[in-house]
Amino acid sequence: MGLKEQLDADLKDAMRAHEQIRVETIRLLKAAIANVEFARTDEKNKDFGKPLSEGDMLRVVENQIKQRRDSIELYNKGNRPELAAKEQAEIDVLQKYMPQQLSRDEIKTEVEKVIADLNTREFPKVMKESATRLKGRADGKLVNEVVRELTGA
Repeated sequence: MGLKEQLDADLKDAMRAHEQIRVETIRLLKAAIANVEFARTDEKNKDFGKPLSEGDMLRVVENQIKQRRDSIELYNKGNRPELAAKEQAEIDVLQKYMPQQLSRDEIKTEVEKVIADLNTREFPKVMKESATRLKGRADGKLVNEVVRELTGA
């Protein structure tokens, strides 16, 4: 079952169970995916006419999670814990559509492999390769922290 079909099924389940946060979050995610699909109908777009792949849809989910993390940070600075909690609940719903995320130790192991493969500790090179290898499996911010730590940048 593809991500779109999974979202449709989960939306129906959430509506039946009256889980408002889940319903709203899934609807927002479906709208974000539809917006990306619609953008591809523009002839000026380099991906004109191409259907969204599962990877493209996972990038949309990643972006939605990132937006909510940014919002949580701002809500915490603005002393609005109730709004931060709502955003966190939405992240919890969205995480279910992402592949299993790597732990910090697993990321560290992968970055050490990258350093060994490239035979360098130059931050830009290690970061670029690490980001490519860990795309979708780890939070970019966490990867950046680990790479900085291991390269001494």
